[in-house]
Amino acid sequence: MPAALLIMDVQQGIVERFGDDAGYLARLASAADAARTAGITVIYVTVAFRAGYPEVSRRNKGFGAIAGTGRFTAGDPATRIHPSVTPAAGDITVTKLRVSAFAGSDLEVLLRSGGIDSLVLAGIATSGVVLSTLRQAADLDYQLTVLADGCLDSDPEVHRVLTEKVFPRQADVVDIADWVASLR
Repeated sequence: MPAALLIMDVQQGIVERFGDDAGYLARLASAADAARTAGITVIYVTVAFRAGYPEVSRRNKGFGAIAGTGRFTAGDPATRIHPSVTPAAGDITVTKLRVSAFAGSDLEVLLRSGGIDSLVLAGIATSGVVLSTLRQAADLDYQLTVLADGCLDSDPEVHRVLTEKVFPRQADVVDIADWVASLR
């Protein structure tokens, strides 16, 4: 069944807030390399806004805090994918306007056009983009896998509860090494 690996919000401005948690970026790069070798589509999902933030409502607590700061707009280095996981030729980059990878992006059109029905999720943060994307993808009937050590969260307990108790209700949850081994 056609699959895609979604590497979400691994942008310079977000990674700098989290650091490289014991080799996180190297693990993520290995997952991307393994996906490409196995013929799995690699899709990078980023968040970015137009100058002036016309997409951000003042009622939006999350994004409203950055509106007017100049951060995460076109040309801001914070929006660039971290160089440790730079897309390769043939990879796809999608820009979203909200927390879920589907919100305000053309992700669903790309997936449908590619006949993709299985998603492997990784990104920053577990309680943000990963949770929101997983919920929406489950409602859209995608087969889902979450790479537990391919996700980061500022709260380790929240990460643990999501990957051990919440996500398994809708997805297979595995470590990157196990997922890579399953592709061989």
